[in-house]
Amino acid sequence: MTTYKAINLVKRPNPGPVSSDIFEIVEKTLPTVNDGQFLIKQTHMSLDPAMFGWMSPDTESYIPPVELNTVMRSSGVGEVVESNHPDFAKGDRVMGMMGWQEYALSDGQGINKVQADVPDEMVLSVFALPGLTATQGLFNVGEPKPGETLVVTGAAGSVGSIVGQLAKADGLKVIGVVGSDEKADWIVSELGFDGAINYKTDDLNAKLNELTPDGIDLYFENTGGPIQHHVMQHMNAHGRIVVCGMIADYDKAEPAPGPSWIPIIKKRLKIQGFTMPDHFHQVPSLLKKLTPYVMNGKIRYRAHTLEGLESAIEGLNLFFSGENKGKLLVKL
Repeated sequence: MTTYKAINLVKRPNPGPVSSDIFEIVEKTLPTVNDGQFLIKQTHMSLDPAMFGWMSPDTESYIPPVELNTVMRSSGVGEVVESNHPDFAKGDRVMGMMGWQEYALSDGQGINKVQADVPDEMVLSVFALPGLTATQGLFNVGEPKPGETLVVTGAAGSVGSIVGQLAKADGLKVIGVVGSDEKADWIVSELGFDGAINYKTDDLNAKLNELTPDGIDLYFENTGGPIQHHVMQHMNAHGRIVVCGMIADYDKAEPAPGPSWIPIIKKRLKIQGFTMPDHFHQVPSLLKKLTPYVMNGKIRYRAHTLEGLESAIEGLNLFFSGENKGKLLVKL
């Protein structure tokens, strides 16, 4: 094979569902591997809500937007098939930012070797961006303490499900907010959450009264939406709010109004937004923190795997419909 497929971003998306015309499927020639470089054959590609921000023209975000007419940004896992790099050998299994393409040429920046003998789906579902984000956000931003109560939104998603399980393993009471009864049952029955709220059908305030009678100490925000306003009223003094994602607003021209700042003052709340690009230099230490939980059977996951590179385009809209069950991946 001398060519491979890639998908370029050619237009900025409009508010609402992603349309296929913002992407272009292209055929590219396999590159020459020069000194200090290696070629990766990607096997699985990750789809993440952060991509909606990466596609926007916003230059004041935490990471520059994807340039038009270049390969769409994404993380993945794959195998080194040719190398002229001293630290990477043919046959090495690696993960990192590879983009929407079947092959990726790298100089090693942002690429890490996969040491654990686990399936590719588990690498991307647990040890890649979801697990790293959950570990950084929960422990280093949220500073959880045994006996506290945590509410996490997007609790059946790739990040939220790991946040909840890590917190449970460390002795917290964990309530998850989800968008279906099936997801509610999964996080309680399979993952061990203490309770679940279906934001689409439940009386949010009544459910919070029922499930968090002692208030909320830690709120891990992945989605936004009306639940924010109710959680704010139930926060305990000196509570912490970790703002990781806002999927409810990613497809809107104007974001929804947030909660009042008055409770922030009255309850002396600490609110911090964070994104993983600020912490990529901490990946080894984050993996060191996360791995024992995984090896001790404390972390379960499920992957929603799409087939073929082109499936990524329509796959993005599953984040808005909520139809994905688990970490959204593309198998190449």
